[in-house]
Amino acid sequence: MTTPVICLFGLPFDVVTMDETVHRVRQAARTRQRLFLSTPNLNFLIGCVRNAAFRQSVIDSDMSVADGMPLVWMARLLGVPLPERVTGSGLFERLRTDPLLPGEAPIKVYFFGGPPGVAQAAGQNLNAKDGGLICVGHETPGFGSVEDMSRPDVLTRINASGADFLIVALGAVKGQAWIQHNRTRLRVPVISHLGAVVNFAAGTVNRAPAWMQKTGLEWLWRIKEEPTLWRRYWSDGRALLSLVFGQLLPHALWLRRHSSQRPAGATLTSESGFNRLGIQGLIPDPVPTALLSTLQQAAALDQPLLLDLTQAIGFGPAFAGELLRLEKALRLGGQGLRIEPLSSPMQRLFDWNGLNSLIATPAAGSGR
Repeated sequence: MTTPVICLFGLPFDVVTMDETVHRVRQAARTRQRLFLSTPNLNFLIGCVRNAAFRQSVIDSDMSVADGMPLVWMARLLGVPLPERVTGSGLFERLRTDPLLPGEAPIKVYFFGGPPGVAQAAGQNLNAKDGGLICVGHETPGFGSVEDMSRPDVLTRINASGADFLIVALGAVKGQAWIQHNRTRLRVPVISHLGAVVNFAAGTVNRAPAWMQKTGLEWLWRIKEEPTLWRRYWSDGRALLSLVFGQLLPHALWLRRHSSQRPAGATLTSESGFNRLGIQGLIPDPVPTALLSTLQQAAALDQPLLLDLTQAIGFGPAFAGELLRLEKALRLGGQGLRIEPLSSPMQRLFDWNGLNSLIATPAAGSGR
């Protein structure tokens, strides 16, 4: 069953708990099913707003979870609550400490990145204790380009390790780019950029107390541990204020004003060389089951799709997330998505949801 998804400022977030994420990672490792996991926090989000390639790496991931309390709070304000914060470091700890099922082997981990000596220390600490994770390799590639870090010998060492879980720590932008560049050549099923995890595992940086993590004050602890981070948090805080007042609050107010409008209907028709999906009325959160079914049907058809929102009143973060999912499915299937010219009110909703990338490129074979 497909998990619900929402969109915040152009990024998709799976509506999942930590338990569900742990289960998904364990299942992917056990069955060798590909799982590119992204864990956006506030810094991730701000970077993605400014960097289209960085944002695309999250959209193209197989699973995206909210690693940051501000993201959880913003979702609540928009009326589409995320069940909880799912941190990369918390996921790592759960995988390490949760009891294994009878007959279940530990997940084999490979650390790639981090400061000199840190990945090695992380692996040694991990293997010094029995648990659900075991380190089978580590590498510190230095500070070269993505291409320099993607040499055949590097990928061969990773693949030969037999790892189930590749933990990348190169800095968020470079790490996501490295994964995008190499994911088809890597045989490790689970891959994620978890920058702080290698430091936590090595013991060079201590995690914040649980109460600070839950109350959104972890950033204060991180500054204590790594004082140079204050510049990043200052910059992110200023950018967050701009997003909150420029997009989040107007969107939240719009959703409250229009909550009683006529509910949506949808029609999917086949035309010469493409399919047309027309939506009428207000698309509520969560997206109605009938509309979800129509979107899934449209994604599975072997033709480009024209989305007609001229009769739609509006939508919220849940439908925005489904649009990202629809575009991705069509693109991976060799098709594409084109959107009919938008009215001014609908264009504002695309702006607030960070969806303007969806209207930038016409779908091949759709008449433009």
